[in-house]
Formats: sequence, C-alpha cells, structure tokens
Amino acid sequence: MKMLAVTSCPSGVAHTYMAAEALEKAAKEKGWEVKVETQGSYGIENRIELDEISGADIVVLTKDIAIKDEDRFRGKPIVRVGVADAVKKAPQIIEQIAKKLQH
Repeated sequence: MKMLAVTSCPSGVAHTYMAAEALEKAAKEKGWEVKVETQGSYGIENRIELDEISGADIVVLTKDIAIKDEDRFRGKPIVRVGVADAVKKAPQIIEQIAKKLQH
C-alpha cells in the first residue's frame, strides 16, 4: 500500500509538522509506503511529485485550510481529515482507510 499525504494548518507551524509525523508513523507501522508533504510557514517541503502520485493508492489531505496544487491529485482516492485529528488519531485514521480499501 502506498499512501501520500499533505498536511497544513492555519498558522503553518506546529500542527502541520505534528500531523505529518503522526500520519507517517502510523502508516509505516501498518507496513505502508508513505510520503508526507508539508505546507507550512516554510513553504512546501518534501514536495510530492507527479510520478509519486501515479503509484499512490490513497491520498490524505488535511482540510483546515486549502492545500496548494491540490488538483495534481485528481483521480486518486482522497481522504480529508482535520489537522488536529491527524495529530491525535492517526492510527485510527489509517485503520479506517485500510478497511475502506479492502472493500
């Protein structure tokens, strides 16, 4: 399973990076390949490229503010989560995604 994620929060600082770390950790614990792009106060870091998108099974986007260049994920299954939920409930989010993808 290959998951891509983009995290961002209104202030673009702590929660952006905490959510990225939590999602990455939870996905890796599940044995998934994962890459997380952050869109924070330092701009876009760890940018997800088009060739990475083509091989992705799922894309997780935080929904607290608009994600830059979101249209590049068109055609991929997208799950939207709040940045606070990504920080606090990443393992549960990954489990829910896994159940949906099994069907």
